[in-house]
Amino acid sequence: MEVKNLEPNALWNHFADLNAVPRPSKKEERVIQFMVDFGNSLGLETITDRIGNVIIKKAATQGMENRQTIVMQSHIDMVHQKNADTVFDFDTQGIEMVVDGDWVRAKGTTLGADNGIGVAAIMAVLASKDIAHPAIEALFTIDEETGMTGAMEVDPKNITGTILLNLDTEDDDELSIGCAGGIDTNTTMDVEMEDIPADFVGYEISLRGLLGGHSGMDIHLGRANANKLMNRLLVHLMCLVDIRLAFLDGGSLRNAIPRESSAKVAISKDEKATFLQAYADFTAILKDEYQLIETEMNWSISENNTLTKAVKHFDFEKIVNAIYAVPNGVFRMSPAISTLVEASTSLAKVTVNEGKFTTQSLQRSSVESTKADVANAVRAAFESVGVAVVQNGEYPGWQPNPSSPIVSLMADLYRKMYKEEPQIKACHAGLECGILGKQFPGMDMISFGPNIRGAHSPDECVQISSVQKFWGYLLETLKQIPLK
Repeated sequence: MEVKNLEPNALWNHFADLNAVPRPSKKEERVIQFMVDFGNSLGLETITDRIGNVIIKKAATQGMENRQTIVMQSHIDMVHQKNADTVFDFDTQGIEMVVDGDWVRAKGTTLGADNGIGVAAIMAVLASKDIAHPAIEALFTIDEETGMTGAMEVDPKNITGTILLNLDTEDDDELSIGCAGGIDTNTTMDVEMEDIPADFVGYEISLRGLLGGHSGMDIHLGRANANKLMNRLLVHLMCLVDIRLAFLDGGSLRNAIPRESSAKVAISKDEKATFLQAYADFTAILKDEYQLIETEMNWSISENNTLTKAVKHFDFEKIVNAIYAVPNGVFRMSPAISTLVEASTSLAKVTVNEGKFTTQSLQRSSVESTKADVANAVRAAFESVGVAVVQNGEYPGWQPNPSSPIVSLMADLYRKMYKEEPQIKACHAGLECGILGKQFPGMDMISFGPNIRGAHSPDECVQISSVQKFWGYLLETLKQIPLK
């Protein structure tokens, strides 16, 4: 079955049309134009603000004119990741989708259900002629995945709504009422290079097949970080043989747990047997540690005799010491909500290439003071060995308000429709609600969505039956929006 034949048909058709448009973060020109053309084709007031957010306004349907104006909001950019063996150009190709039982997936790439399903749902409401709803201000923000600059720069004069429905949550029984804030830590250090001795042999070591995932929502699951594992291996080998580092590349996106890493090294031919045995023994140990989680962990090694330069030993030591010292994973659990990660950090990207050592990491917390604490811990690990640190891209969290009117309304509606309790919780991801709450003080906010798994990784998928549930819940919510 093709995606466009799924139900609800209008939503899936808009999702397929959206996924045909390349839309990486910070390269949203095409999808911005796509949304503008969509709004204009419906004859609706369509605005593009200075930063590139698109606002489409639709009047209330008959009989709903006295209800509060709602802001329906989703982001139009997506995380672009693919498997190492997948040939795909995100800048020119649309996402290739497949129906797999009750799930929709992509062929070796991220799917874009985060946040494309939310965008498609809003498009379906805007295009409808028979869905009852109050006045709508549809806010499609840019660059959520790499800095939330769209939400930060939204022009308040274009928004008058008093209730925000953010359609960017990944469990269909969950009503999100709070989220983590974040800050990026980027580091650089010049490293000295030297000639690799003539009697040395080169090798390329690769780690593939880790689960990866969202560095907020999945950080508590104990998944392996490819950068940390590769560093452990290098440190182990350094203790046993004279090893030189020529190249290192691990991870890809600042907000994804790194799934892959590659290192190019050189060792003396006299130590080849010791090196290979140490490599085999230690990678077996790492596989054993993660055997219950990372079932597809794959280490490989091959000779590479094209290497000519390597990092000098004292800089090599600085690199591995910094990576070892930097915290990674859960930093603190919330004392108020036992299942909620309060603060975390993820070492997302590490490179050593052409005389430069660089890293990218993202620190998150729902509490501003512990966000500063974990960010300072990361800074200290790098600065202690002379690595330059820049921290930027900071955005606030969203303080939960369990007694908000829209939360109460939607919780009661969920119980009525599904005969079960909704999960009312805060999440450890960075939702735009925290930023928009500061932009629009007093706006009542909630976030919800269908079941999405593996977001920010090529394993990303969205559940078809859950989209149907989400759609029905959204339509009933629109009917129940309170009076002005």
